[in-house]
Amino acid sequence: MENDKEPENIPPNELQEDSTMYQMNKISTLSLSDEGNSAEIVVLSEVDEAKHDKEDNFSKISHSSVSRAPVNHLRKKLLILDLNGLLADIVSRPPKDRKADKKIANCGVFLRPFCLDFLWFCFERFEVAVWSSRKEKNVGKMVDFLMGDLKHKLLFCWDLSHCTGTTYRTLENKHKVLVFKELRTIWEKDDPNVSWKRGDYNESNTLLVDDSPYKGLLNPLHTAIYPYSYHFQDTSDHSLGPGGDLSVYLEGLAKAENVQKFVEQHPFGQRTLTEENASWDFYIEVINSLFILM
Repeated sequence: MENDKEPENIPPNELQEDSTMYQMNKISTLSLSDEGNSAEIVVLSEVDEAKHDKEDNFSKISHSSVSRAPVNHLRKKLLILDLNGLLADIVSRPPKDRKADKKIANCGVFLRPFCLDFLWFCFERFEVAVWSSRKEKNVGKMVDFLMGDLKHKLLFCWDLSHCTGTTYRTLENKHKVLVFKELRTIWEKDDPNVSWKRGDYNESNTLLVDDSPYKGLLNPLHTAIYPYSYHFQDTSDHSLGPGGDLSVYLEGLAKAENVQKFVEQHPFGQRTLTEENASWDFYIEVINSLFILM
């Protein structure tokens, strides 16, 4: 079951701001390129193309390697963490009988058990980054609360503005814009202001951890895992703690030679979205809309 990561109710002014942002957002070209190799993506000219033609676009995205540049093996693997549903439960209408650990932007933030221990665990074994689909101002406040001084160890901290926007709303929340997290944005980044260079990371050493499987649909297969969402009512949750399922999984991943191979051989959490999913036609329509709008 998929879980919506954003609050169920968003003030009208914020909804309008998000919608405007993504109507104007630069749509990714989704072009795949390797040095010495290239893969051409077919742009659909008709919304009602045959289903197998539509799915061909998805196939070329998810089954292709975005970068095959040599990897700097001296670097640790890159672990990209989401916030809501993974490290905390952020609730738009906090219950009156349960005090939240923090209140941010009128939302109650409930820290997940063992969160701080888990973060130390991650920083010891990986290069760690945060990528949330929330607004920058709120992401900053949440990271300050969740991580404290550890935030200075992050490779990067990205927000909604780094996601690939669409003109669609999520199936779980009609007020929430559907966005994707494209890993190639990291892999192909060539910017002197960041602490890594193009080619340092690719599908062999990068893992996205997010509780919304649709967020990774534009990425190569087996470059993400989708843990089940944390809810504050689950007082016995131990996933991030010593011996917890996610901690044990990442311990194994840290020792593995190749992220893709490890994830393929060791499924975890929610299933990756495929044509077997009841909502597959909807997601194919969303993906093809990106090509049409190019």
